[in-house]
Amino acid sequence: MKKILLLLTASLFSCITNTKAQIYPVRPQLSDKHSFSMILLPDPQSYNKFDANQPLFELQTAWIANSIGPLNVKGVLCTGDLVEQNEIRIPDGVNGNQTSEEQWQAASRAFERLDNKISYVICTGNHDYGYEKAENRLCRLPDYFPSERNGCWKKSLVEAGLNYQGIPTLENAAYEFETDTWGKLLVISLEFAPRNEAIEWAAKVAGKYKDHKVILLTHSYMSPEAKRHVKEGYKISPANYGEAIWQKLVYPSSNICMVICGHECEIADYKDNVSFRTDKNSTGKNVAQMMFNAQTADGQWHGNGGDCWLRIMEFMPDGRTIKIKTFSPLFALSPLTSEKAWRTDSYDQFDITIE
Repeated sequence: MKKILLLLTASLFSCITNTKAQIYPVRPQLSDKHSFSMILLPDPQSYNKFDANQPLFELQTAWIANSIGPLNVKGVLCTGDLVEQNEIRIPDGVNGNQTSEEQWQAASRAFERLDNKISYVICTGNHDYGYEKAENRLCRLPDYFPSERNGCWKKSLVEAGLNYQGIPTLENAAYEFETDTWGKLLVISLEFAPRNEAIEWAAKVAGKYKDHKVILLTHSYMSPEAKRHVKEGYKISPANYGEAIWQKLVYPSSNICMVICGHECEIADYKDNVSFRTDKNSTGKNVAQMMFNAQTADGQWHGNGGDCWLRIMEFMPDGRTIKIKTFSPLFALSPLTSEKAWRTDSYDQFDITIE
């Protein structure tokens, strides 16, 4: 009997030690072992509006969860538009086959992959407000993403601003990330088409954390031609758009060093759904401004949601260079598509210098 038990134990141990990790033909790596990264998720609404697409958004967040160690991921940023419609009950089957409740549940389910593992920062988009798209400031983000949801926020969430109802929510929030090579970083998430009160709050927060490098994350800011929006045709009011955000918040600030946004997309080449520019702020420092969206990357408005494209932002140990790489964990999963897992044109793979 003892001999049989020994044989069974040996057999079980052999099975465990021979178990291999899932095979990914393409596994991104940091270019410098002393770097860290942040992952940028573009607008996910077109994943969540169709039930068949929802697993693709979960694929993205599951890939991030599995990459926290290998890529030394410090945080995840999402450009908003979590849903196609914030408050509808009868989907038309064209703009999605899910009710708003089902869309918010899908978005929440995907981010569960990251809860208590890493801090993620979400900003609200036009589709996250009103009934279909920003008729008013009704938003269900607070229902699905309360500040207590992710245990990692206990350390990183340092400020929560007031929404239009005067309630502190994550529609306007600030998150702190302490690093060895970049010092202290602060990511401020700003509501879609922010009210003056939200902009004033963000300015005070940036000033309060004046020893931090500040990244501003907001949904709508500039076009694929890298022109900051002056006005958009939404009913939501009062509202500030890209140029006003620059003039009232970014330009006067001495420590907002980068603006990240999404929102814009067309049925067009990759280069027409991304943009980048730099401008000097009031102190003469260059401010990087980056727009990234992918929801029509498969060439369709109502397709698979964006081919799982995301951006890996590698913060180099020099404390001033961010390497941008555009990657699809969907294409990376199969040997038949792995050669398509990277977008390597100059507008999708480039370096940003932070001053």
